[in-house]
Parts: sequence; C-alpha cells; structure tokens
Amino acid sequence: MDQIQPPPENYANPKTCLFHVLFKGAALAFYILSALFFDNFVIIFVVTVLLAALDFWVVKNVSGRILVGLRWWNEIDDMGESVWKFESLDQESLARMNKKDSWLFWWSVYLTAVAWIVLGIFSLIRFQADYLLVVAVCLSLSIANIVGFTKCRKDAKKQFQQFATQTIASQFTSTIQSAFSVV
Repeated sequence: MDQIQPPPENYANPKTCLFHVLFKGAALAFYILSALFFDNFVIIFVVTVLLAALDFWVVKNVSGRILVGLRWWNEIDDMGESVWKFESLDQESLARMNKKDSWLFWWSVYLTAVAWIVLGIFSLIRFQADYLLVVAVCLSLSIANIVGFTKCRKDAKKQFQQFATQTIASQFTSTIQSAFSVV
C-alpha cells in the first residue's frame, strides 16, 4: 500500500534567501570574472569589496534575523573595551524556524569563507599580492559573520539552558514551600 509522503518543505523566506546568496555570489563571480573584462585593479578592488560589504550587511542585519532568528553586534563600552551583544528569538520560536532557510544560511556562510580561502591560495600561488589584499578584505568580512553568528547561537543555547535551570529550580522551590506550608 502506498503511503502518502508529506510535501517537501519549501523555503519560508525565498526573497531573503535569494538576497542572502546573491551578494555572496556576485562578489565571488565579479572577482573571478573581472580579470577577463577589466585590466584595472582599482575597479576590481572597489567593486568586489563593495559587493562583499553589501553581503556582510545583508547577512548581519537582515538574513540572520529572518532565516535563523539571530542578530549580533559589537559595541565599545565606557572603558574602551569591545563588547559583543547578541539577540535571538526565544527557544520555541527558534525551534519553529524553517529548516531549509537555516540550512541555506549556515552552509552559504561557511562555503563563502572557504571559497575566499581557495581564491587566496590561488593568489599566493600566482604571486599576486594585490589580489590577495582583495581576498583578505572579503574573507575578513565573511569570518566576522561566522564568528558573530556562531557566538550568538552559542549564547542563545546558554540562555535557554539558564532559563530551563531557573524554571526547574523555581518549580522545585515552590513545590517544597507548598509542601511545608501544608504541615
């Protein structure tokens, strides 16, 4: 007897997914194909870094919040120290996030960094220090998002564990108190 299969899960936010991947692909494609069309390093540098910066901004401020429910930023406190700030949805909302959206987010963030590393290796092999600079800037933007979102995800898990521990402790304490108040 044939069992009815549930329909495959689609992307919940296809436009966000598109823009999440679009700037990554545009920066990489422009960098790779620019040597065919331009002989001017400055144009290649400016356009590639601009596309990578747009990607950084979209991931950090838009797609991270929509696709995985996370947001991070860094502030300088009154003492001049760098302080990481994290924001995430509650655990129940995070658990309801679309799996395909989340998968696309994390894989594209990591694969983009890997692609920039490979391009950096090619620049090293070809002794192109100027192009290595482009790759270094783009890779640093990719790594900043990886570090920020990874720390944010760990912080969200830690907050959930603390909340669960506090809830259990509070429930246990109220149960003990009500048991002794009866006596």
